[in-house]
Amino acid sequence: MINTIVADIKQGNIKPIYFLMGEEPYYIDKISEFIEKNILSEEERGFNQMILYGRDISINDIISKAKRFPMMAERQVIIIKEAQDLSRTIENLVSYVENVQPTTVLVICYKYKKLDARRKLSKAIKKNGVLFESKKLYENQVVDWIKKVLIGKKYKIEPKAAVMLVDFLGNGLSKIANELDKLTIILPKEHLITPKDIEENIGISKDFNNFELRKAISNRQLVKANQIITYFGENPKANPIVLTITLLNILFTNLLLLHGLKDKSQNNVARKLGVSPYFVKEYFDAARNYPMRKVSQIISLLHQADMKSKGVGASGFSQKDILKELLFKIMH
Repeated sequence: MINTIVADIKQGNIKPIYFLMGEEPYYIDKISEFIEKNILSEEERGFNQMILYGRDISINDIISKAKRFPMMAERQVIIIKEAQDLSRTIENLVSYVENVQPTTVLVICYKYKKLDARRKLSKAIKKNGVLFESKKLYENQVVDWIKKVLIGKKYKIEPKAAVMLVDFLGNGLSKIANELDKLTIILPKEHLITPKDIEENIGISKDFNNFELRKAISNRQLVKANQIITYFGENPKANPIVLTITLLNILFTNLLLLHGLKDKSQNNVARKLGVSPYFVKEYFDAARNYPMRKVSQIISLLHQADMKSKGVGASGFSQKDILKELLFKIMH
């Protein structure tokens, strides 16, 4: 939908209200930045463009400003950032949305929340403007997103390097986009980005990371897994235990699902598990090493380790101790 919004604005099909909401702030920021830079000319912006923040204004303030006429321009643009701070009173905007000022472009950036589709405001925006929901991407979708972004910048990336980024940074697109920008500044065009590039320029170890830990555990490589966990224990800030446990839980939850599948073709497994086909082989290897009963036990062990990492039943245990104990129980 983001491409449709941008294309419509470029063609002059500009709506009087854009309500941008959802868990993923990246696209909300991108759309609002595009509107900020492209609807008015540089000369018109001085008198006819306002950027306000939800914590500083009320809904009545927004309506009052939106009803004003532009000065020596066809339109005025009002962008409300961090509008989620107005969540308690946001429905009061309905009176304006039902009778919009056609010469005003009102942009509401409503991050990490979304409107109730059953309420009047949501229905009014759909009728008179654009209601855009920016959804969080799943891990496998983020890997594909990284590839597409880099292709657009004339770069390529190895699958392992993309997964390293997601493992280290999470699935927040803004943080990942910032790191990709750094890489494209440093590395030449047409470059294939490798794990070594990630290690040297972003500071993620290509040998000691959650991707390599999952792979070592999947293949029952005890020595290698121990080396990685020792490294994590010595560098806890860069390798938080909560992330490691979460990613291992995803691995074994998916393994449980894989054991229950009748159709174990590569494409079906990738679709059902929500992973890239590139990683299906790793799951098949792990499934051979961990039967269903063992997988169920490991998921219980991960829950116990998670509780210990939060201080429940393990007072004085270090991150390294908890991971070492967890690894021993998984591999034996």
